[in-house]
Amino acid sequence: MTPRNFTKWLPAIVIPAVIAVGALAVPLTAGAAVDLPDKTPAQVLALVGTSTVDALSGTIEQTSELGLPELPTTGPTASGNAGAASALELLTGSHTGRVYLNGPDNIRLQVLDNLAERDLVGNGSDVWLYNSKDNSAAHVTLPAKDAADTDATTHGGMATPEEVAAKFLAAVDPSTTVSVGTDGSVAGRSVYDLVLTPKTTGTLVGTVSISVDSETGLPLAVEVTARGQEKPAFRLAFTELSLGAPDASLFTFSPPAGASVTEQALPDTTSLDKKDAADHATMKAEAEKFLAGVTISGTGWDAVVELPAGSVPAELSSSPLLAQLTTAVTGGRVISTALVSVLLTDDGRVFAGAVPSERLQAAAVGG
Repeated sequence: MTPRNFTKWLPAIVIPAVIAVGALAVPLTAGAAVDLPDKTPAQVLALVGTSTVDALSGTIEQTSELGLPELPTTGPTASGNAGAASALELLTGSHTGRVYLNGPDNIRLQVLDNLAERDLVGNGSDVWLYNSKDNSAAHVTLPAKDAADTDATTHGGMATPEEVAAKFLAAVDPSTTVSVGTDGSVAGRSVYDLVLTPKTTGTLVGTVSISVDSETGLPLAVEVTARGQEKPAFRLAFTELSLGAPDASLFTFSPPAGASVTEQALPDTTSLDKKDAADHATMKAEAEKFLAGVTISGTGWDAVVELPAGSVPAELSSSPLLAQLTTAVTGGRVISTALVSVLLTDDGRVFAGAVPSERLQAAAVGG
């Protein structure tokens, strides 16, 4: 059973753990100057493409300064904001976690919360979810490995620096200048600095910097800097990294004394393939219907996406939370961050892009 199948079967309580570990980051480490053999951008890209690392252990940290608003923690709306505040907290401030991988069958994620820890431990068909805050554990037994399942990625689909880097690299087109910056060091390893720079000045994004391990080609850090800023708005990186198989004991788990343990039963898989096919067809039809109403103006970094009226659920558009997260502008309300803006118009449309809010307002009136 591959790590990708872990996410197919795990109950919803694992998702916050995966997101939190996947969204962890930190900048390049300071130290002695690094002088690597010169490589062209194409050669560094080729180095990334040939990376075959499938076993590691390390610490990942995040630093985010997106300018997102803080929600009240006291007062009449505080209780209603708890869920949203928790979600926003993952996108702001700093977070730390540990990740251990050994091939496709062994994975351990440790999300280090304030005075607590959440763990996801996968060992073959056994998966444990543990939360030290309330000393609770859930156990899942996965079905036998499907021999036809060969689409798992090296790191099981986790949003590690490698995964985030892959998304940026996959989007590289003629609107982007790709260059190699100054050699550096991440987690004690020498790295090439692959820099993606938008050619347009109409985007909020200044640069995307991807630190590529000079030996293995594994992306070890991603930094996104807003235009006109020197300090990255988002950083994702290893602060400690050891390549090679972690100790096998890390992939076994026994609930602590007194823990409440729940056995999670998996659904009957007898007709799962047929159900999956039907679900896929339904989702595809719904996606095509939704996309038919989506309009994209512009291309590349300064593109603006428009969603038709009715795309935002009524319970969200009428929620007091919306007023706390947005700023009133002519024709609607705007959520502005260092890297992305979202405009919700008075007539129910939604505009979004990595552009200033004024660009969205102009698009809303046909500009």
